[in-house]
Amino acid sequence: MAGGLLLEIRRGTQSALLVIREADPPSSPVDVSVAADRVEVKSGGSCEAATLPPEVRLAPSSCRGLRRFPGDGLHLRMCLSRPPPGADLVSTWRESLKPQKNYVFYCQSCGDIIVKDRKFLRVLPLPSENWSALVEEWCCHPNPFARSTLHPQYGDCFLGETFFLMNSGSESHVPEFPMCCSETGRHTSQSRSNLKSKENTRVVCKRCKTMLGETVSSEQMRLLLPPLDLENTIKYYVTEVIIQPSDGSFSPKPRSQFIQSMVAQCLVELSSAKSTFRFTLKGDNGKIFILIWLLNSDTLLVESSGSSSSHGVSTPFGDIFMPSSGPVGAWNAVKVLYQPCIKSRNKELADAWENDIGVHPLKFPSETCLELLLILGLSTTSLPPSLRHMNSFQVAFLKM
Repeated sequence: MAGGLLLEIRRGTQSALLVIREADPPSSPVDVSVAADRVEVKSGGSCEAATLPPEVRLAPSSCRGLRRFPGDGLHLRMCLSRPPPGADLVSTWRESLKPQKNYVFYCQSCGDIIVKDRKFLRVLPLPSENWSALVEEWCCHPNPFARSTLHPQYGDCFLGETFFLMNSGSESHVPEFPMCCSETGRHTSQSRSNLKSKENTRVVCKRCKTMLGETVSSEQMRLLLPPLDLENTIKYYVTEVIIQPSDGSFSPKPRSQFIQSMVAQCLVELSSAKSTFRFTLKGDNGKIFILIWLLNSDTLLVESSGSSSSHGVSTPFGDIFMPSSGPVGAWNAVKVLYQPCIKSRNKELADAWENDIGVHPLKFPSETCLELLLILGLSTTSLPPSLRHMNSFQVAFLKM
């Protein structure tokens, strides 16, 4: 199909929205034929067909609501003849780390080894961030955790919501601690002896200089977690590091796909655990970059190669919307509403969300927040114009 095909499937309702994109306004009547495993479009003397992936089977008799939107194409709603397979969320980054196993940590951007053959004796979840703000509500006496210590030993790995903490020890592959930017903007060299200062030191890859994480100041961690011994403690962000068993081989993944997958996992896990669906995405500088509202997490997105407006256009993330194989591809995805907050955009809404206890903050490197904003924007522009906005928010999909 010249214009392409977009099929948005909801697993929960076993329903689908089919959009047949039109490359040009039709000059003759269009005949649409929907079968269980294919869609055909006839116009004039031409006939184009798209074969659906094996996991998708439509119920043609349920077709309803055929409409044509200028600039979009034909919209058609229908049911599925059988439920699609469930989304595979088993291999999340949390569940991939197990005690008593050896792992190698790679820089996601360039594949350089960060940590080699590390065996964890304990892999433990950290308390929710900002937990200490609720201590007074839990206890009728002074904070009993004020003098307690919680710090990762060499064989420990502590899991946060968007990061993990580990003790670098005498690791020979530990990344660089380059420069730390003070509030006045002046750069000063940092050494291991002053990692307990109020400033956090950015940890970067030795090869590509991408930010991987940061050393954590005691000032910050007293607010977020029980006090830590931070001499060798490093926080790695899950969007910057690939973790694989030592006996496995490194398998690189396109940057855009990796960011989408990791952020989508965080949104799905937190919405399920905390029943929250609104999130502020902050950079490591503390500024809000994006407001995200998780709309649904049971989407199966089917697209033909022609359905993306970014197809054939050179962009830093040109791999985002291309089918994995063949002319039609299928992805598990989450559907989100979002608002960008860079350059003081949507400041009033961002301030309101930041003060709303129903909104959950997530922190990533500032560069990654900008990458994610570009990915969301490309996703929005790939959708038919009538589906790009909902109320005052923009609509996008994050593919898993």
